[in-house]
Amino acid sequence: MAAKPLAAFLDFATMGPGINTSTLDALVDARYHDGSDLFEVGPRLADCEIAILNKTTVDGDAIRASKQLKLIALTATGTDNVDVATAKQCGVAVANTRDYCSTSLSQHVFALVLGMTQRIGGYSALVRAGAWQKSRTFTLFDYPIRELAGRTLGIVGWGSLGQSVARLGEAFGMRVLVAARLGTPRAEVPADRIHFDDLLEQVDVLTLHCPLNATTKHMISAPQLKRMKRDALLINTARGGLIDSEALVHALRMGEIGGAGIDVLSSEPPPADHPLLQPGIPNLVVTPHVAWAAREARQRALDQVTENIAAFLRGETLRRIV
Repeated sequence: MAAKPLAAFLDFATMGPGINTSTLDALVDARYHDGSDLFEVGPRLADCEIAILNKTTVDGDAIRASKQLKLIALTATGTDNVDVATAKQCGVAVANTRDYCSTSLSQHVFALVLGMTQRIGGYSALVRAGAWQKSRTFTLFDYPIRELAGRTLGIVGWGSLGQSVARLGEAFGMRVLVAARLGTPRAEVPADRIHFDDLLEQVDVLTLHCPLNATTKHMISAPQLKRMKRDALLINTARGGLIDSEALVHALRMGEIGGAGIDVLSSEPPPADHPLLQPGIPNLVVTPHVAWAAREARQRALDQVTENIAAFLRGETLRRIV
């Protein structure tokens, strides 16, 4: 029997508990590392044909130094942590995973939306503080509640994630608007899309599902926030760099928008002094990049990586970027 190809999983801890690796282990001889700093990547890939990773950075130096490397397989859709250009130059294939967490992520989007719309945290705090127990009526009205039906959901990024969120919005009776690609001239906006600037002015909930690149970096900053309704909600489960954090903090403190639900920050883990982690920011919910993290979604991502590796070993190009 031929020896199995050697693989290094550079940041297996990012997959979380409860993941079954038996199918992957039957395919490759895998070395599992909880995490890998940049200086550790090259040595750990030195004799490996396959690199498996989630968020670890694999730069051009590591790729050029890894003479046996043939495939970089990501357990994520985004490839911004891999020097794809150098991989192509060196003849190293790159494959990602796709549409593995749509259900988990769309649930999280609406968990954030509903939490802020129903004011769950505020009312729970009132009960813990004894306000309901002292009330003269059977209910409390300290925080306004709005129904989602009839309100407008704006989506930026019309891939599988954006479409999954749209379906949930429609189930709640929301009107769904989809932004045209950033930079599209008004005259060229397709009939089933809306110009980004116009979208900002109409939405009650704006949710981001696009990649981070030179065009989308800080696509939500002070000018965009000022265009939004004063009671609009901003949801980001995509990439932290899509939003100018300082501008968002200012908008929330000044009451320029109604609230924000943020699952991703510009650096992760974030520094303690990150602007969105300051105390006392009103109507802000921050969760630690867990929108994707249902166990089923994490297993699906690993299963896709295994499929990608098996296809590569057969000479096929399943989910290949390079």
